[in-house]
Amino acid sequence: MSRAERERQMLEVAEQVFGERGYRNTSMDEIAERCGVSKPMLYEYFGSKDGLVMASMARSKAELYDATHKAMAGASDPRDILWRGMLAYFEFIDTHEASFTMLVAQPLDVPAETAGAVEETRRQQSELIAGVITTFAPQAPAPAVLAFTEIIIGACERLAVSRTRNRELSVEDAARYMTEFCWQGLSPYLAEEAPPEH
Repeated sequence: MSRAERERQMLEVAEQVFGERGYRNTSMDEIAERCGVSKPMLYEYFGSKDGLVMASMARSKAELYDATHKAMAGASDPRDILWRGMLAYFEFIDTHEASFTMLVAQPLDVPAETAGAVEETRRQQSELIAGVITTFAPQAPAPAVLAFTEIIIGACERLAVSRTRNRELSVEDAARYMTEFCWQGLSPYLAEEAPPEH
């Protein structure tokens, strides 16, 4: 196994264990055992448990950006780009539910640096969303773009957390509700008809 493949395996296992047990209750011994490597090897790659959780966050941040960016890149109009972005976001969170819950719903259980990394991920997504709003609603004033961006980030997180307790709400339904909600707010700045049903 190459170094890159080994690192990817370690991060996948670490994310799973952190999600299952929470940061404080996770041990490097358990992660090493599940990976089939020695604990010293974990430390060689990541330096510490904090380093491991930060590397896991960096990986998730990159993957979330890639997933949402690629999804929206295939859209042809404002309604479609909104839908595709929302769907990609909720699909990503669905496959990373345990670690998402640990980082967002239980922020006091993680180191301060990790909480900062969560905020960096929010800022990354905010820049992506703000760019999309500006492209398709160029007449929207800058304060409105900023406000809508923050509203979308916050609402998506809260709905994603809610889905961890309410499995009757599907990924598609969550994306549809968010799309409809955002569209109504943005509609004064968009010369488009109502979004189609998904």
